[in-house]
Amino acid sequence: MNPPSPHHRWPQRAAGDAPGLGYGADYNPEQWPREVWPQDIRLMREAGVTVVTLAVFSWARLEPAEGRWDFGWLDEVMDLLHEAGISVDLATATASPPPWLAERHPEILPVNASGQTLWPGGRQHWRPTSPVFRAYALRLVEKLATRYGGHPALAAWHVNNELGCHNVHDYSDDAARAFRTWLRARYGTLDALNHAWSTSFWSQVYGDWQQILPPRLAAAPVNPTQQLDFKRFSSDALKDHLRAERDLLRRLTPDIPVTTNFMVMGGGQDAMDYADWAAEVDFVANDHYVVPGPQALDELSFSANLTSGIAGGRPWFLMEHSTSAVNWQQVNVAKRPGELARDSLLHVAHGADAVCFFQWRQSAGGAEKYHSAMVPHAGADSDVFRAVTALGRTLADLAPVAGSVRRPARAAILFDWESWWTAELDSHPTSRLRYRQEALDWYSAFLDLGVRADVITTRADLTGYDLVVAPVLHVVPRALADRLTAFAEGGGHLVTTYFSGIVDENDHVWLGGHPGALRDLLGIRVEEMAPLLDGESVPLDDGGTGTLWTDRVKVTDPSVSVVASYAAGDLAGGPAVTRRPLPGGGSATYVSTRLGPQGLGPLLARLLDAAGIRGDLPAEVAGEVELVVRTDGGGDFWFLVNRTDRPVQVPLGAGKLLVGEQAPAEGGDTGAVLLAPRGVAVVRHER
Repeated sequence: MNPPSPHHRWPQRAAGDAPGLGYGADYNPEQWPREVWPQDIRLMREAGVTVVTLAVFSWARLEPAEGRWDFGWLDEVMDLLHEAGISVDLATATASPPPWLAERHPEILPVNASGQTLWPGGRQHWRPTSPVFRAYALRLVEKLATRYGGHPALAAWHVNNELGCHNVHDYSDDAARAFRTWLRARYGTLDALNHAWSTSFWSQVYGDWQQILPPRLAAAPVNPTQQLDFKRFSSDALKDHLRAERDLLRRLTPDIPVTTNFMVMGGGQDAMDYADWAAEVDFVANDHYVVPGPQALDELSFSANLTSGIAGGRPWFLMEHSTSAVNWQQVNVAKRPGELARDSLLHVAHGADAVCFFQWRQSAGGAEKYHSAMVPHAGADSDVFRAVTALGRTLADLAPVAGSVRRPARAAILFDWESWWTAELDSHPTSRLRYRQEALDWYSAFLDLGVRADVITTRADLTGYDLVVAPVLHVVPRALADRLTAFAEGGGHLVTTYFSGIVDENDHVWLGGHPGALRDLLGIRVEEMAPLLDGESVPLDDGGTGTLWTDRVKVTDPSVSVVASYAAGDLAGGPAVTRRPLPGGGSATYVSTRLGPQGLGPLLARLLDAAGIRGDLPAEVAGEVELVVRTDGGGDFWFLVNRTDRPVQVPLGAGKLLVGEQAPAEGGDTGAVLLAPRGVAVVRHER
């Protein structure tokens, strides 16, 4: 688990409420006339709403002109919510500055790599490193904290919103100055920086800090370590803004927890190192939106699982997801019956103690008017709102789950932001590699086999895991290599893949042959990588098919066994998958090609068998039903999620059904849980 934040606190519920799961949405009353507000409150109570996020994009309403404040409307809404027993996660409203600020201070506007200014008209048009923006933002935060810090509806502070969603990589002069300061702190001297960046290549040696720039548009590929450091810096710059708002809030309202919404989801949100951010908030919150595709449900589960890993297994807050279609994809598909509840409860299964949507009432105008909401354009007399109220009742039934934590699995997938950043830089053996996709493929293979696997970060303690898969673990500093070696030599089973162990923290190749830092542990040596062209594939002698990548693997340790070989082409007869047994009972396995989720299944089954890991569900439903387990110490909550579009029965055993439908018992049978298509059941098992 990650070390807990020294300030770890969970938001308070409304006075008098029993503990339970939170339920709600972003609420934007400023979009609607006052006469709609009482109707909103009435419908919120009908739906079972307990918490709303308020004022996310309200800066222009709160401060319509510099120094002219209008809090009357927010006072009224806060009071209405409190009277209804609904708690407020109050945003600091700094996500989108008002037009007057950009007009008066255009120097707050971000600049892209080509030197173009990003103008107002959208959102997040501010530089993370702008001292001018920071001053105005903190002034607003101070006003809000002073006015509402003692309000009885206030449950938590919501810093900014989706930090870095649109402005993470700023190449302005402010960013250049801050980047140099960050580099001085990291390297200390120019000699150290020149060594780390290998500036002797292409005559890039720096003689003065002022010569260093962000990786702006250049005539040739920019120095790769410069690119990597700029990614690190950009994540840190946003983290610094989070800290600035958080520290002010903690000083003025020390009893109110502070968070911000992460974006652990598919679709390329890789720029913020959330494993590094987790200790900066009092509780982890996340936004997730489903991206359609064959692994859409698996990706949702993967992201929720990873969010739990980031949170150290503790409960977290699902700040945003959608009731149905979004507005920003190429084709925005509405959710099918059952998916609203299934998607929500799958997040709860992986540790979410609050389920919230964007947004409460669907907008009549603006950029997100076609984004679904709890109250759609059709109003309360709609299938969506009926599904929303049904979910509210289900979450109320699951009140005993609140506060329970992730029950660790025996297997884990290791996830690393720096490997994600670095493996997909330019000037590599292939531009087709997608780090997160390889990790997701392994996760899908676990799901297909019915075996639980935690998704954890490289900061996590590996103790307690029997099998750890580290796909495309490209960046391996010496300390990480030592930890992985100790894990395997201590009896653990390590699995890694192509393009792993290749470079150190400076993006310098580990010399002597690949996979570099892991070469001796794996007992193999790769002299040359052999990526595949688009459409190319290579058969394996075990029936699998490799795509994207191959390696010319040489076995260097006689104890290594070849699990699978290439069956055709220049690599025919050469090792494709190897496994080195270790004296302590552990092993180290290398997979030199991309097999995809279906191709990984047979291999993973063999690896799990060697590690003595079995699924917890009967074989006849393995792969059809995902099992996720939370525990409160006295017992376990089993979440059973139907991954199919047809009914599935799962034996109930000695468990107590909390949510779901029980099939009739036959004879001496203890009964079964009947999962509807895309359905979810929750079963309590006492210890």
